[in-house]
Amino acid sequence: MDIIFGRDPLTSALTHILNSPEEYERSHNPSTRTYVREAKAMFNTCVDVKELPNAYVFVADMPGLKSGDIKVQVENDNVLTIGGERKRDESKDEAKFLRMERPAGKFLRKFTLPSNAKLDEIQAACTDGVLTITVPKIPPPEPHKPKTIEVTVG
Repeated sequence: MDIIFGRDPLTSALTHILNSPEEYERSHNPSTRTYVREAKAMFNTCVDVKELPNAYVFVADMPGLKSGDIKVQVENDNVLTIGGERKRDESKDEAKFLRMERPAGKFLRKFTLPSNAKLDEIQAACTDGVLTITVPKIPPPEPHKPKTIEVTVG
C-alpha cells in the first residue's frame, strides 16, 4: 500500500523512501537506513483514537507482542507515548527467508493529551494483540445555579 501525502518535493521524497524496497535501503549509509526503519515503524504503528463522554480511548494493533515488549508512558505532563520493540524471529533452523514483510524493530507514537485528561488514572491492556489505552476525562464543572433568596416583608 502506498502512502500518499502531497505533491511537494519533501513529501514525495519521503513517500519514495517509505515505499522503497529493501535493496534501496541497503544502498544508503547505515544512519540513513536507521532513519528509514524508524520512519517506517512510526507509519506502521496504526492507532485509532476515540472520544467517549467520559474518556479518550487509544486502540493499536500489536500482533505477536508480549506486554513486556510494549511501553506506555506520559511525558511532559501531557504527551502519551506508546513504544516498544517487535523482535524478528531468530530461529536456529536452516530455513531461508524468501520474503520478510512483517515489520520488526522499534516503534513509537506520541499523542498530545487534552487538558481535561486524568493522567493519574490511565489504564492500558493488551488482549489478543490489541492494545487499548483508556484515558479518563476530568468531568466538567457543574454550572453554577443561581441562589434564590427569599424576600421577607417586614
